Amino acid sequence: MILEFGGGHAEGTVSPPPSKSHTHRSFFVAGMAEGQSRISGPLMSADTKATLSAVRFMGADVSVREGEVLIRGGSMQPGSGTVDVLNSGTTMRIFAGIASLFSVPVTITGDESIMRRPMGPLLDALTSMGVSCVSRNGFPPVTITGPNRGGDVRIDGSVSSQFVSSIMLAAPMMEKGACIHVGGGLVSAPYVSITESIIRKFGGDVRKAGDLIEIGNRRYRASDYPVPADFSSAAFPLVAGALGGRVTATGLDPADAQGDKAIMDILRRAGAKVISSGSSVTSEKEDLEAVDVDMGDTPDLFPIVAVLLSTAKGTSRLHGAPHLRFKESDRIESTVRMINTLGGDATGTEDGCIIRGVARLRGGSIDHLDDHRIMMAAAVASLVCSGPVSMKDTGCHTVSYPEFVEQMVSLGIKVVRK
Repeated sequence: MILEFGGGHAEGTVSPPPSKSHTHRSFFVAGMAEGQSRISGPLMSADTKATLSAVRFMGADVSVREGEVLIRGGSMQPGSGTVDVLNSGTTMRIFAGIASLFSVPVTITGDESIMRRPMGPLLDALTSMGVSCVSRNGFPPVTITGPNRGGDVRIDGSVSSQFVSSIMLAAPMMEKGACIHVGGGLVSAPYVSITESIIRKFGGDVRKAGDLIEIGNRRYRASDYPVPADFSSAAFPLVAGALGGRVTATGLDPADAQGDKAIMDILRRAGAKVISSGSSVTSEKEDLEAVDVDMGDTPDLFPIVAVLLSTAKGTSRLHGAPHLRFKESDRIESTVRMINTLGGDATGTEDGCIIRGVARLRGGSIDHLDDHRIMMAAAVASLVCSGPVSMKDTGCHTVSYPEFVEQMVSLGIKVVRK
């Protein structure tokens, strides 16, 4: 089936989905914590359901209810076996650290996209901690056998912050805790801040000083955890407002650790009108101008920011994010191809892209490579296209934003399934 976005006018109010990052982490920690935790308002998507499968594998009891998930953890007695993370890189990487706690071999595998996601720096770090790690030259599938007793460890943070988060989240369950030395420069640092906040919420002990993260072996305690709305997802309707009218996104917490709240500043710098009031953020169409943006801490915003700037006056530069090449697709290449296919003018660089704004895109048929953020960015781009934007309807957006298509329709974007 083909999905066709015909542009139009974007106006109205939407509720972005809950944070995927918070949901993954709170599910995993609840699975390790003694007692029953209540995760309220979590994102229930393909990716987070993969995490719940891993949590069940850990020996936790999981009950999914309307608007909440109850997890009774603490047993940590899995049998040896295989966990299929489907398309979820976050599940794979975070679970790898947790799997290192077990004295039985655990194999982690996934779909074709997962097989291209690098795991080398994390596996090297776990190996240095006495864990057996078998992989396909640093790529999945991986088989991990512990137990991991903790201690000092050095890890390269230049490819993915998820490697650091993986060891952080497992550390309170290690006999010695962990003293993590992060080398290579940490990318996507705000995600590590989210990890830190969740460890603390569930009773863990975290101390940070520069590139050193110390986590004691104070075990997790069950907790009630409300998941905030997701700024990564809110970026799509907010950019729709900046390109095609006026859109309000509700349920957001500007004080949260999510790095992708930077979308508000990026929109303002580009010339859009942005109003933040309580838990609501509104973006309104204005004439846009080129900007220079360091995407190092906010790589998930890269495709939609590129769309935002595709018709901005002047030449924009997005940079600082070479790790984008290791996402669901090579997001530098796939974003540049998407912009150019639609009639824009973009050139990829080693760590981002150069975008020369045009008056209007023309539309066309794009290959989103089953990458949810490319698919959603292209849909929003239809607002500045003279013709429709078409793509395969694979449902890839459901991994992070299950209601995306319906919410775009509610804002006034024309959508046809053929």
